[in-house]
Amino acid sequence: MQGFTLVEMSIVLVVIGLIIGAVSIGKDLQRNAVYQQISSNFVQGWSQAYQDYFNKTGIVIGDSASGPTLKVNGASSTDPLPEVCSSELYEFMDAAGIRMPAGRAEGIEDAFVYLDSNGNPQQTTVCFQNVDWSIPSTGGAYVARTRNVMVIKSLTPDLARFLDSQIDGKMDARFGSFREDSQAGETTTASADWSVDNRSAYDETTNTNLDESQVAVVTGYYLMNN
Repeated sequence: MQGFTLVEMSIVLVVIGLIIGAVSIGKDLQRNAVYQQISSNFVQGWSQAYQDYFNKTGIVIGDSASGPTLKVNGASSTDPLPEVCSSELYEFMDAAGIRMPAGRAEGIEDAFVYLDSNGNPQQTTVCFQNVDWSIPSTGGAYVARTRNVMVIKSLTPDLARFLDSQIDGKMDARFGSFREDSQAGETTTASADWSVDNRSAYDETTNTNLDESQVAVVTGYYLMNN
């Protein structure tokens, strides 16, 4: 029985390496395409729906029509003002006849399912809320004022940085129209990176990510125009 020569085995190994490399590149391209869809269709779609609601009703979501405060959920007496999420968000939009972007399914348009860098499923959701947001003051200082934001939850570090780059043109968790929730109201003058990266597993802040782990997630705030 005749065996394989070293040249033939080398060619086979090269071909296998090329196939593995092509599969890895393909996964990255597919994930980036999904990130682009989340940015363009889901996040920007909800931003447009929020603006459409304001244009049609004259108030922001959950505000009082008789005594508007210009704050999301301003009709609530709770302090701080709670988020408008899930079925409550759907009801506001549906009552005003606002078309919502396609999300996970009918009735859960506020959710979008995607895969993290380990290939595990993650689900991001959107809400709206009035939160502390730092703005420039005199003498180069910053002060915190309340602003209406889209709250985007369960973002992997890759997706958070991708959205930051798409919205602000650079990745900075402290400044711009897209910030990490823990940095949005900070009045320091220093830039900040996003608090976790792909080395962290879900609900962890240390480098505990294994191949089978879900990747850690963060929450982002996207500043609304009204």
